[in-house]
Amino acid sequence: MNTIKVTYLATADARGHLMRAQLLTHALREYGADVDVLTTSDEGVAFLAGFGITAHVLSHHYAVQFDTRQNMLPAETDANIANYLFRPSRMCRDMMQLRVALRSADLIINDSFHPALLFMGCMPAWRGKVVHVYGASLRQAVQNNFSGRLPAILSRLFHRIVGWQINASLARIEHDFSYEATCDGATFRLPTPVVVAALFDAAVPHAQACAAVYLNPHFRDPCLADGVETGLGLAGMHATLVGEGYAGRARWEAQDADWVRQAAASNLIVSAPGMAALSVALVYGRPIVLVLTEQPEQKINAARAAALGLAHRIVVWRGDAATFAHDLCSACADLLQSAPTLPAPDGRAVAGARLQSWVALLYQLAARSVHR
Repeated sequence: MNTIKVTYLATADARGHLMRAQLLTHALREYGADVDVLTTSDEGVAFLAGFGITAHVLSHHYAVQFDTRQNMLPAETDANIANYLFRPSRMCRDMMQLRVALRSADLIINDSFHPALLFMGCMPAWRGKVVHVYGASLRQAVQNNFSGRLPAILSRLFHRIVGWQINASLARIEHDFSYEATCDGATFRLPTPVVVAALFDAAVPHAQACAAVYLNPHFRDPCLADGVETGLGLAGMHATLVGEGYAGRARWEAQDADWVRQAAASNLIVSAPGMAALSVALVYGRPIVLVLTEQPEQKINAARAAALGLAHRIVVWRGDAATFAHDLCSACADLLQSAPTLPAPDGRAVAGARLQSWVALLYQLAARSVHR
């Protein structure tokens, strides 16, 4: 493959976008690509550094707002985005910086829906280099953001405008944890990329059943951590506990670059229903307990997991640690009994194939950009 130059902008609202950015950056660099990575917070820069990626903050002004229980705050998010869009010192400033990147890059990746690149991706001067990367459920949630909150005519207008902005770019890569690779014009649908886990032996017996827990940084309520620890203890499970929101708490790690291997070798996974966690569960054949909160795209993901028959149970965090611990214990016991962990001998091969399909497509899109 020829050398290409890529600028990758990954929003730091949670960590799925950043995990995908580090995974694809390493994979592209292995093929000789020159990749610059941008993100939207200092915490995002620190997260990427844990995976050996040096990134820079485009600006700190754009962010989706959450409470300490990972519930999205619609009014606060709307206010933050409006402030970003209409203050000249914010989006306009970011666009000036991105113009420099667009001049030298063969491809600029927007993961996922940063407003500056949404706008630039539909403008004739820039659209030929912008590729939007997003989860299928996230696009649905973004376009339906004002459904039921504004008059129907206005919510439909917003839906159409955002859809037009997305579709005007060079290409779209829409991913889902269970997609087969397909193409519809300039919209490419791929399975969510997954870390190729280091070698592990899922058949080796453990003294205790093991759970791999990952909670993104929007989970900060200590009562939830209490509920997780108590529930897993009641279920008699050893746990690997990872969550930036609980950095400094006993037994918890803020970050673990080896978490996917831990998850692949575990009896079950506990996580919110993000695309990355569901992909790990599917690829490596692990049952998963889904911690559900008020986050629209994750509700869509949970419903899709149920429709596809993925071995899972749902627990809902409502602020009561004792009730949550009981529900989590029951969910774990049920999964261990009804969906015993089986070795997934082809998991690493499937993960590798997913990653290669992304690299090949990005090189193809870069070549298309150069020849426009």
